[in-house]
Amino acid sequence: MITSKPARLVLEDGSTFEGYSFGAPHSVSGEVVFTTAMTGYPESLTDPSYSGQILVMTFPLVGNYGVPVKDETKWGLPLNFESDKIHVKALVVSDYAFEPQHWHNERSLGQWLNDENIPAIFGIDTREVTKIIRERGVMLGKIVVDGSEEPALFEDHNKRNLVAEVSCNEISEYGDGDLRIVMVDCGAKYNIIRCLIERGATVVRVPWDTDFSKMEYDGVMLSNGPGDPALLDVVVENIKRGIEKGKPIFGICLGNQLLARAAGATTYKMKYGHRSHNQPALECGTNSACITSQNHGYAIDPSNLGADWEPYFTNLNDDTLEGIKHKSGPFFSVQFHPEATSGPVDSENLFDKFIDEVKKSKK
Repeated sequence: MITSKPARLVLEDGSTFEGYSFGAPHSVSGEVVFTTAMTGYPESLTDPSYSGQILVMTFPLVGNYGVPVKDETKWGLPLNFESDKIHVKALVVSDYAFEPQHWHNERSLGQWLNDENIPAIFGIDTREVTKIIRERGVMLGKIVVDGSEEPALFEDHNKRNLVAEVSCNEISEYGDGDLRIVMVDCGAKYNIIRCLIERGATVVRVPWDTDFSKMEYDGVMLSNGPGDPALLDVVVENIKRGIEKGKPIFGICLGNQLLARAAGATTYKMKYGHRSHNQPALECGTNSACITSQNHGYAIDPSNLGADWEPYFTNLNDDTLEGIKHKSGPFFSVQFHPEATSGPVDSENLFDKFIDEVKKSKK
């Protein structure tokens, strides 16, 4: 039985919210961010892009369908999760469902959080927390559970190389397709691998700092991941060598920022980032838009993008650059998640575009 000790969320600006613990009963600090997703918390909590962050769910009721069975796999990957563990530092919700009701439920959300030693708090006015973040910007915070030691400092995880912490440690392969795709794992979501295998690829997952240009491959996937892209110059230099090799490259989220930095652009920290399942993105030069899932706190400054590159997508809410493409070569990237789980899947056809480029490159 999960005990509900008094707990509080303390923001860097002094704002304090009283609630109750339903996860691991210890205190932590991290960057406080929000997501507007109405479903998909198993996928969100296991998304490595949330590493080091205290995640606030704006949807009021969380936990009602529990946690799905973990040992259902395909291609060696669990079907209902985006990595092998929870990556958020802590979870904040308004109303927690202690008794989940779903045929596929294996355990409650609170039990899962306890099993993986992740704190969580409910009874919080998450809309007010979100309003503070939107008005004042993303800030650091603490979850403080009664009876546990409060962190002395607000930890800024962005000063660390989080990618090195969440990337794989060795090369591994998935699938048995004819196309050999190297995926640079900067904190990759499993559904990127699934989407590539479904399209006839063998995915070779490599650690974040691998010089993939020395490998034999048909195309390169630059994955999503957490933290500041300015700390990843090693990856940027590898991408530059990959571009010189001429084989197709597709970047997603952090991969978009890294490809842009390889193309001469800089990146900057956003006020509160894009973290939702309903962001509209417009394909530049067209009237075609798609609804996308997004999770990032940094963006590209297009003013110093190389002359051989051009914008690919822009965000219809704030006009930020959401993708780039090379004017003549098979290199492109997007800031959003075409592999999104639990959706939307409006932009999944970008995987088809990438695979088509890989096939053309092989001829």
